[in-house]
Amino acid sequence: MTTWNHDDLDRGAAEELDLASRRADGTLRPYVTMWVARVGEELYVRSAYGSKNPWYRRAIASGEGRIRARGVERDVSFADAAAQVHPELDAEYHRKYDRHGAAIVGTVVGDAVRDVTIRLVPATD
Repeated sequence: MTTWNHDDLDRGAAEELDLASRRADGTLRPYVTMWVARVGEELYVRSAYGSKNPWYRRAIASGEGRIRARGVERDVSFADAAAQVHPELDAEYHRKYDRHGAAIVGTVVGDAVRDVTIRLVPATD
C-alpha cells in the first residue's frame, strides 16, 4: 500500500471526483461522479443514499477501482474509514458543500453515513 503525494491529494480532493469499481474480469465499470473529502493525508467518499446504492455495493464487492479528478487518475482500493475520522470528515463535507443546502449535505454527514464511508487508498505504481 502506498500513500498519496501532496499534489495528488490537492487535486484529488477537488469538488468532485469520478469513481469506477472493477468488474470480476478486471475491466472498469462506468464512472460515477461524487463528492470527495480530504482529512489529513486521506481521501474519502460516502454513499449519499446508503448501502443499497448500486455504485457502493459494487465498490465494496470489488474492493478496487479507479478515480479521476482534475488531472489525477489513479487505481485505488476501497478501505474502511477509522471511527475517529468521522467528526472531522463531517466538518470537511460541511466546509466544502454547505453552499448546496442542508438537505443535500445532510445525505453525506452524520451517523447514518458512517458505515458507508470509503477511504480511497492509492494502489502501488
